[in-house]
Amino acid sequence: MKELMTTDQLLQGLKHYRRIARQDLLRAPETPHPDAFRVHAEARRALYVGLEQRASEHGPQGAIDFALEQYRALPFTTGTAEHEHPELKGRENGLENFFLMIGLDPKMRREARSARPKLAAGETAAQEAGS
Repeated sequence: MKELMTTDQLLQGLKHYRRIARQDLLRAPETPHPDAFRVHAEARRALYVGLEQRASEHGPQGAIDFALEQYRALPFTTGTAEHEHPELKGRENGLENFFLMIGLDPKMRREARSARPKLAAGETAAQEAGS
């Protein structure tokens, strides 16, 4: 990231992403997997709210650190069907959108990604229920 965004810029961007997630919630019934699409959008929206709160309380760097921590803890869902693990996939998508918005250095994202755990079959329900 070349230059840190101001808190107001960060909040404005997150508000925009939250609106997109809200629109996706409204579109969910029209999709092939409405429940999964709804959960995915809700997960993104909740993530953006959490990042907004973190940015308000701790500034942009606090939000970035929080997002990287969340991303490192998120299990991989690669190779699963599109409609499986919508909560995890929604959080992953939301975090990656955030990283694009702030212009996070791709190397930092790759390092955080490489620290992520594999999705264990027994953890799936617990992971999504605990979110």
